[in-house]
Amino acid sequence: MRTITLIVLHCSATRTTQKYSFRQCREDHLRKGWRDIGYHYYITRDGQVHEGRPLWMVGAHCKGHNQHSIGICYEGGLNAAGYACDTRTKAQRESMYALLCRLHNQFSSAIIMGHRDLSPDVDGNGHIDPEEWVKQCPCFDALVDYFDLEPDGLLRDE
Repeated sequence: MRTITLIVLHCSATRTTQKYSFRQCREDHLRKGWRDIGYHYYITRDGQVHEGRPLWMVGAHCKGHNQHSIGICYEGGLNAAGYACDTRTKAQRESMYALLCRLHNQFSSAIIMGHRDLSPDVDGNGHIDPEEWVKQCPCFDALVDYFDLEPDGLLRDE
């Protein structure tokens, strides 16, 4: 098994008025020439967790971090007008939390974060600030939302 240090959360950047199924996402990734969907899990609006790449396989979801991470994507992330927004349904929130609990039990030292949190620290201040985000994905603050699942001692203010 690979060494997993990160669990990276993504959104599909799909408007609330659009459907973007697991199958569509997989087909889009295959059209790019990838060997499979880039994510290990994909959560549709109804809360169904679809298994993508097996965990032993390196994902294709966060350049520079795929070797040591698990990628989870939820359907959504844009409001009806196309702006970044936390569009997770109640079912998605519940399924995502249950999945993260399961993964946390298996990979207890892995840090859960959003794709945006892995943007370059352009100003070198040690923090990824919103103006430095390459993407707004997953359109919510994963570090805050899943703080209770972070490794002990991580992200604690001193």
